[in-house]
Amino acid sequence: MALEDQERIIILDFGGQYAQLIARRVREQKVYAEILPFDTPLAEIKARQPRGIIFSGGPATVFVPGAPKCDPGVLALGVPVLGICYGHQLMAYLLGGKVGPAERREYGRTIVTVDEPRGILQDWERQEQCWMSHGVEVDEPPAGFTVLAHTATTPVAAMGDFTRNLYGVQFHPEVVHTPKGELLIRRFLYDICGCTGKWDLGSFAEEAIAAIKEQVGNGQVICALSGGVDSSVAATLVHWAVGDQLTSIFVDHGLLRQGEAEQVVTTFRKRGFKLIHVDARERFLKRLAGVVDPEKKRKIIGEEFIRVFEEEARRLGRVDFLVQGTVYPDVIESGTATAATIKSHHNVGGLPEKMNLKLIEPLRLLFKDEVRRLGEELGLPEEIVWRHPFPGPGLAIRILGEVTAEKLAILRQADAIVTEEVRAAGLYRKVWQAFAVLPDIKSVGVMGDERTYAYTVAVRAVESTDGMTADWVRLPYEVLEKIAARIVGEVPHVNRVVYDITSKPPATIEWE
Repeated sequence: MALEDQERIIILDFGGQYAQLIARRVREQKVYAEILPFDTPLAEIKARQPRGIIFSGGPATVFVPGAPKCDPGVLALGVPVLGICYGHQLMAYLLGGKVGPAERREYGRTIVTVDEPRGILQDWERQEQCWMSHGVEVDEPPAGFTVLAHTATTPVAAMGDFTRNLYGVQFHPEVVHTPKGELLIRRFLYDICGCTGKWDLGSFAEEAIAAIKEQVGNGQVICALSGGVDSSVAATLVHWAVGDQLTSIFVDHGLLRQGEAEQVVTTFRKRGFKLIHVDARERFLKRLAGVVDPEKKRKIIGEEFIRVFEEEARRLGRVDFLVQGTVYPDVIESGTATAATIKSHHNVGGLPEKMNLKLIEPLRLLFKDEVRRLGEELGLPEEIVWRHPFPGPGLAIRILGEVTAEKLAILRQADAIVTEEVRAAGLYRKVWQAFAVLPDIKSVGVMGDERTYAYTVAVRAVESTDGMTADWVRLPYEVLEKIAARIVGEVPHVNRVVYDITSKPPATIEWE
């Protein structure tokens, strides 16, 4: 079933941090979800023929001038609507209910008392745990609505109009801290919206391949293949579609993890890819000589990558298309009114505009976890599908200070040890990232009864769902002990290992 024919739930994004999480929760129920800006024209929403609409949360106050509001006509389309947090308040406000500052704000785990266990709250017990985060509340629901639940301080924690199929909840059903949240979302999708759950990735590859064939025709395609899961899956789909019309270009800038370059080249050549392997290690190292500022490192690496890629593309002659591993969070963060300030994603450094190439972005409607599952469907090896996220500038921003061949050798070996021990402990798939960092410091030590003055290696392991926030992982002491013993025992010029126990925020995941 093509995406345009899918049962579709539209999520109107009012700037809530959980908008993408709502979409993921809907897709987990095998229903396709699409995020649109809150001010999407009514005609455009209607044209998409959604089975249901969800209003996300958001940081604004609904009754303050300039607060984000959708076209009120959305509530009169005859399509079921679920409002969450800000979306709940907005629904009440637009339909004539009373919304005002909460007498007492609610944050975190809260007990909700269920008054009417039906509709979206069917099969809920009298009291259930939920997750709250609000300072504004619905004091009185609009005409036609029934109060479904309340808390000790929030009179309308959930409401429903059973005739128009309009529902609102003050709490967040999309987070794991609301144990019955998944059931609520499922009730809305299946019982209220009438969805049948036909969205899956099993047929997605076939549909994407057919679309790519039609788009490319007899054209020539290039892809910047990094070995990361996004570019690998995108390249594989295009390769299946057009074969040797695709040329993948792998630029080894010398800043990759141990054995990574060899693994990427071997994997994709074995799969029949027409692959150009560019060994640019000396070129990048020369450009980075003497550079210590992290932003300068990033700019130099990004710019040099573009230059190398352009040179290889010109050697190929005629090129019509560029494959990019753009995923849905990239689209949302770069293109919506509410999320535009997060970051702009210009994969491959803005090459499409510069080189007048038409884009092929087969993954632009998928989330990262969906891309991983698709990679498994396509038969990509686990080492690529489940490889921990790795920054584009590579090890250059895990080496504080100047990047040198010696430092790269030290960090590669230390990083490989971290990965090996985390894997051996069965934790690799359970953490978001685990890696080594080489700070630009040396300290005194004693090894073999002799004084040493050598580098310190920092170990970093974090858990996250999207990389926007992260908490440090409580690795078992025995794992940390093995990592430290191996690094100081096997890696030359290192006599100390430290563990980073800072969350994001206030820190970032990477050190530079």
